Order: sequence, then structure tokens, then C-alpha cells
Amino acid sequence: MRNASIPGTHGRVRPLTLLGNPVLHTPCEEVTDFGPELARLVDDLFATMYAAQGVGLAANQVGESLRVFVYDCPDDEEVRHLGHVVNPRLVEADGVVIRGPEGCLSLPGLEAGTERYDHAVVEGFTMNGEPVTIHGTGFFARCLQHECDHLEGKVYADRVGGWRRRRLMRQVARAAWRR
Repeated sequence: MRNASIPGTHGRVRPLTLLGNPVLHTPCEEVTDFGPELARLVDDLFATMYAAQGVGLAANQVGESLRVFVYDCPDDEEVRHLGHVVNPRLVEADGVVIRGPEGCLSLPGLEAGTERYDHAVVEGFTMNGEPVTIHGTGFFARCLQHECDHLEGKVYADRVGGWRRRRLMRQVARAAWRR
């Protein structure tokens, strides 16, 4: 029997912030108030992530410039990781560098081969202010690095170079959501 509510069931789906909005390229602010507004934001992030069929979502992707993200993401062994982090810090990103397809809810329908480490550790807090450490491998490590990048004002397109970047930027320019 589940003792807690399912994440996102009490949240509202918010509009996604798309590439081109300055909030995606501005470092987010630290959370200082761990009250009911933060809990509502976390619920809204889960609801929005699920509605958009994503595996992670940062607060600035719904227009809130705060250091918060949620995730519901498998690793390479199909183990599900579910949670949220407030004021996260990427304290380790190491192991093998793997170039894999990466997409983003703020660049809907697009993806590009992006290099990420296959191991990551993030430290932060829960919405109740309790310390938390999250270890990720494989695809989940990619997710953790991706969401931490968002909170630093970066999107995965900023990590793509050369012909991959040129191709991605041409796709962005032609994307229906850019009009």
C-alpha cells in the first residue's frame, strides 16, 4: 500500500518554456523558502513532465527561475528512479563519455548526439529541506546532468558542436513551435 500520493496528481500542467526564451539561458536562483509554494511547484513539475511524456523537468522549463528539478527516469538496467531535487549540485560526473541521442521538452521533437558521462552524483535537498544524494548511471546519469545544466542556464544544444550543432539549429529554425 502506498503511503504518499503519486507525484503530480495534485499538480497542474503548466505551459513549457521553449528554446528562445531567456529564462532557459539564465542561471536559476537558489530556493530559500521550503514552504507550500515549493511543494506546489514540485507537483506542477511532475504533472507537466508526465503530460509531456518526459523523464525530467527543471523549474525554468515552466518559467520559474528556481533551482528545482523532478525526474522519473530509468537507468540502463531499466531500474526506475523517481524523485525531485531542490538546490542541486552536480558533485560528480565521471566514467566513460558516451555520445547518445538527447532530447528536451523545451526543444520538442528534436534530438542530437550529445556527449555525457555515464555516472553522475547530485546532492541537494528535498522539498522539506532534507539532504539528499542521488547516484545515476547510464541514461539516468544523462538525465541528472541534463537537468543540472538547465539550472545553470544551459540546454543540451549548447553541448553539441560541429555538424551536429548546425543540423540541430537548422531543425530548430524549421520547427513548427518556433512560429
